[in-house]
Amino acid sequence: MRYPVQIENVDGIMVVRDDLIQGGSKRRVLAPVMENLRNRHGYSEFVYGGPAEGYAQLALAYAAQEIGANATYFVAKRKVLHPYTREAKQTGCRIAEVEFGRLNVVKSRARRYCQENGAFLFPFGFSMPEFEARLTEEIREALEPIQPSEIWCVAGSGLLSRCLQSAVPTARVNAVRIGTPPSVGGATLFEAPEKFAEPAEIAPPFPSCTNYDAKAWRFIKQRASEGALFWNVGR
Repeated sequence: MRYPVQIENVDGIMVVRDDLIQGGSKRRVLAPVMENLRNRHGYSEFVYGGPAEGYAQLALAYAAQEIGANATYFVAKRKVLHPYTREAKQTGCRIAEVEFGRLNVVKSRARRYCQENGAFLFPFGFSMPEFEARLTEEIREALEPIQPSEIWCVAGSGLLSRCLQSAVPTARVNAVRIGTPPSVGGATLFEAPEKFAEPAEIAPPFPSCTNYDAKAWRFIKQRASEGALFWNVGR
């Protein structure tokens, strides 16, 4: 399924409203990547290990539902499921909770599970060549009529910032780090003052993931030029 890019002017900033897509920006290309892996290599189950606040679990859940595949998300066990994890579970994703699961332990358990069960393990941020190439092309097509000179995004793994740079090489790309050091290529990197699990102190006036994308808004309000573009990944 193709999703048109919807852009809205908010306080002089062009905002890509991928919060309107169930699963956010990475849902755009995840289903066809999964279909290719299934058709070419026979995978029937797709796995990701990440934090409870991670938006990847929603992209994984909705993409798997779209193509009729099995999905499993490894996450640290909590007393109460995070709302994203609960939504992923309701969408059909199997949730594998890891006792006392620091992120490196969660990823290790996911890797071992895939080795033992023949499932496909997605890397952090879905950072793999086919995924990056597909997302870059979608961004290029969407932004070609606009050609923004300045772009803002949040960097978890850094994949989105790299795709934005490849898709619009003439733009100045600014990325806001929210956790572990991302790989942002030539983007200018800022660092959110909030801890990873904390919500954004300054939230934008539209639905935005409070632990991720929303943390860029303070920098946009302080530093962005009139007409800059912000790529909002999820709600």
